[in-house]
Amino acid sequence: MHVLSIGLNHTTAPVEVRERAAVAAEHLEDALTDISKYGQIEEATILSTCNRTEVYCQVPDSNIEVVSDWLCNFHELKKDEVSPYLYSFPDQAAVKHAFRVAAGLDSMVIGEPQILGQMKTAFATAHKNGNTGKVLNRLFQHTFSVAKEIRTSTSIGSHAVSVAYAAVSLSKQIFSDVSQQTVLLIGAGETIELTCRHLYAQGVRDIIVANRTVERAESFAKEFGAQVISLHELPTRLSDADMVFSSTASTLPILGKGAFESALKKRKNKPVLIVDLAVPRDVEPEVGDLSNVYLYTVDDLQQVVNQGIESRKNAALDAEKIVGEQTLQFMHWFKNLQSIPTIRELRDRTSSITENELSSARKRLSAGDDPALVLEHFARALSRKFMHHPTESLRQKHDETLLAATRELFGLDDQK
Repeated sequence: MHVLSIGLNHTTAPVEVRERAAVAAEHLEDALTDISKYGQIEEATILSTCNRTEVYCQVPDSNIEVVSDWLCNFHELKKDEVSPYLYSFPDQAAVKHAFRVAAGLDSMVIGEPQILGQMKTAFATAHKNGNTGKVLNRLFQHTFSVAKEIRTSTSIGSHAVSVAYAAVSLSKQIFSDVSQQTVLLIGAGETIELTCRHLYAQGVRDIIVANRTVERAESFAKEFGAQVISLHELPTRLSDADMVFSSTASTLPILGKGAFESALKKRKNKPVLIVDLAVPRDVEPEVGDLSNVYLYTVDDLQQVVNQGIESRKNAALDAEKIVGEQTLQFMHWFKNLQSIPTIRELRDRTSSITENELSSARKRLSAGDDPALVLEHFARALSRKFMHHPTESLRQKHDETLLAATRELFGLDDQK
């Protein structure tokens, strides 16, 4: 019995290969049902994200070909199109890999938390579909426990590692409760969308999105219940904003000192945080000279990001120690699990021999034989039958390893 992890990710495969090997959420149950038809794959969980597709499985032997064959067949891919990009981890390495993935140690951004939620969803789907059993159930519960321990006992997720996250972290330093503030987002690109997601996660619900093309902004704004306005409406809505985050493709500033002077008068000089994430800048530098205005540029935030990346790298060293310790703990359980069938068979055989000899002894006692002689015969017969197969194996095989194992099993060296 073995645990395997086989897949490809952002470090081993280009995006065009990852796209072809991905299993979309709406097809995940079909994939799990399909993989269950492969007799050699006894348990399976499929994790598929934009950066990785991995199969975690329990198999009777360590033959990885059956899993790679399934992946190619399911996606109708030629093996040579996928094989060069695949990695495989058996047993202890597979367990360690699962722990590292869940903790964000194998992610493009060290310590990112999204992967843990994705793993939980992948496992829940496989469990509901009947694809998991004793091994994977234990593995994934242990995996989630390790990820939680790393999150709580290290600082791997405590520091900003993206400009968008750094911007939101900065707002928490200016306002005691960001969830009560009105936010104005200018632009509709990836940076603004990511900033919006971070703000929403912090409880911000009063969000205004301004963009040159209203339809483009609406495509993501509706997910967060945000208002959408055009750039032409900025002068009349600027005073509503406690926080302004801007990232457009404009070659010239779209907000000047005069616009903010007017807005501050309407706000009765209530403070406003402005984070200019654009290059070239969207906000004139002179805006920072105004009272009650906190203006930061992408360069200001980049220093925070660099510090955050370095801090996460240091925290990752502590996380790796936890992963190593917990991997050994799981493997101890897994190896014990593999010994259970043998232990059960040994006990059954011992019980069978004992019952047979007891039955014979009872018959002799019922026939009136001397109890002392019956007991002596019972003990000798029991000992002889227990030891017959082990002693014959030792005599015939002359195996040093078997001899050493026998001495350990029966504690012979302890009697010296």
